[in-house]
Amino acid sequence: MYTYKRFEDLPVWQTAATLYERCDDFLEHAPSRMRYPVRDQLERAALSVSNNIAEGLERGTKAELLTFLYIARGSAAEVRSMLTVLLQRPWMSDCRLELEPMISLAESCSRQLRAWADSLQNSDISGPRNLTEETRSDWQKKQARNDGAARFHEMQRQQMLSLAPDHPMRLDWERKHGLLVDSASEK
Repeated sequence: MYTYKRFEDLPVWQTAATLYERCDDFLEHAPSRMRYPVRDQLERAALSVSNNIAEGLERGTKAELLTFLYIARGSAAEVRSMLTVLLQRPWMSDCRLELEPMISLAESCSRQLRAWADSLQNSDISGPRNLTEETRSDWQKKQARNDGAARFHEMQRQQMLSLAPDHPMRLDWERKHGLLVDSASEK
């Protein structure tokens, strides 16, 4: 499992930073009919996505990180909503080619943040602030066991693939683990 040490290295932060850059570029030449409060809110919401990812990662506990990831996700939704509503205005029709990619970036941020939050919620690590040498060592041992179990399972699967399709051991293995498919033959 790869662990990012800096928020700048996170793919989702990079996507969020790009979202802000595109929004900022758009706002530089946005139609004059787009009022200042809307411009200001769009800029603040777009910047909020990357800022909340950064702040959450630096906090040190899983609970705080999750809170900030959900705030960032909310900000991405706010950007998407504002851009979608703007696209519905007749005087924004010339901006469609610029706004639609920003909507896609905001959606990408939301998906990435949701996947990250889901994986964190299913993790037994509570965050670096709560890690001691003992808990870090226990987690690493558990990961090593899981990795070993996965390698053993794959080795068993390969052995079962070498048996005839009607072999009793293969049939028993397939009842427990599912139908065997040779990944090389799928390509």
